[in-house]
Amino acid sequence: MSYPNQNNPYGPPPGQQPGYGYPQQPPPPQPSPYGPYPGGGPMPGMQPQYPMVMPGGVKAARILLYVLAGLNLIGLVLAVVGLGGVSRASHDASPYTGSDDIMAMNIGKGLLIAAIVVIVIFTAAAITLATQFANGGGGVRVGTIIFGVATIMLSLFSFPIGLVHTILGILVLVFVAKDEGNAWFSRPRY
Repeated sequence: MSYPNQNNPYGPPPGQQPGYGYPQQPPPPQPSPYGPYPGGGPMPGMQPQYPMVMPGGVKAARILLYVLAGLNLIGLVLAVVGLGGVSRASHDASPYTGSDDIMAMNIGKGLLIAAIVVIVIFTAAAITLATQFANGGGGVRVGTIIFGVATIMLSLFSFPIGLVHTILGILVLVFVAKDEGNAWFSRPRY
């Protein structure tokens, strides 16, 4: 036997007819050296580049938006009850109540009305954005990111109570801003 071995150890055994044995596998598809398909989308027969089913992180963000809307509705009820209590107290105030107390009640009413307006706006925005996740485009993603940042900023003003809103706002922001969120919202719609 001579060195190096002239026989190919991976070739067909000697004396076997060609065409017998395992069938040959077709070669894997190679990317085109001429760029993308001119139709704009993927080439016919190629795998789609965009998700066909909503990714888990995007689903979680949508659920968190509904949870935020529910928490906002609870806060709305509490704010309306508080406004009713302050209004009743200001109407029941005796004529001998000082002007400072009446002014404090009026400021309290104004703050509660402003809080009610903000809560209504944020609840409507959360529900609107959450319902648009299935068919929305990049605008829904940008709107959700802005909503998440605004929720975080406003919840920091009421920190001990707003801690849940802060955490949920951060989670919504992270889930939507990830690559799978970008792929979902930038997919083509037919």
